[in-house]
Amino acid sequence: MIRRLLMTIVLVLGIFGIASSIDQSQEVHAFSDRLLERGSSGDDVIELQARLQWLGFYNGKIDGIFGYGTYWALRNFQQQWGIGVDGILGPTTKTNLVRASQYHGEWVRQQIAQGNRFTHYGNTPLAQQTKAGAGSNGGGGQNNATTVQLPVKYSERDLQLMANAVYGEARGEPYEGQVAVAAVILNRLESPDFPNTISEIIFQPRAFTAVADGQIWLTPNERAKQAVLDAMNGWDPTENALYYFNPKTATSSWIWSRPQIKQIGEHIFCY
Repeated sequence: MIRRLLMTIVLVLGIFGIASSIDQSQEVHAFSDRLLERGSSGDDVIELQARLQWLGFYNGKIDGIFGYGTYWALRNFQQQWGIGVDGILGPTTKTNLVRASQYHGEWVRQQIAQGNRFTHYGNTPLAQQTKAGAGSNGGGGQNNATTVQLPVKYSERDLQLMANAVYGEARGEPYEGQVAVAAVILNRLESPDFPNTISEIIFQPRAFTAVADGQIWLTPNERAKQAVLDAMNGWDPTENALYYFNPKTATSSWIWSRPQIKQIGEHIFCY
């Protein structure tokens, strides 16, 4: 009788141990195993943005694009929670973020699918959160990235013109590659070898293919605008490049002679 009782206790404890192990595994692995950093995109980034927004660190648009706003929100979370501050979502940060926040994935995806702009409010139950329609800021939440993140030294005209250039030059490139094209324009702005306004840099003769073939006048999408904002806020994936070219189509011996830094997507960036 005693042996049977002991066996029952052991079995029950074992079941609880397995259940606890499953719960912990589910908690730690709410995200996929991907390491997320600036330039990342997809469902993991949507979850990251939603969790940061739920905690009150992020008030931008939940769009699945790891831009500069997401980067700084994550850094602020890491700093407040005593984690190594690097703006990268690695295993330790994931674990702490999951334990500190909630993620209502189905509702978030529904809002995105319906084209809604919305903001989670820190520690507010899902049923009480504002579900704002497109064009609304959800009762004070800042959701228009072009308003929130445009540095004061640039104008809306600068943003629009650069977005046109990025879209015309690099709309088929990965997001990091689009930021890189914008960064080249801003690097030229800081260089004494180029004109001192964004407009003059973009329309400098033979400077950009999109100007020569008229694609500069295509209507840019929000992704191009966000790429420009990230560059304006300091993200330079090119490491101070002043030029770039597509090695599959470039025929100029001069551009091939420039010291190369790196390749992002189809473009090689150089000094």
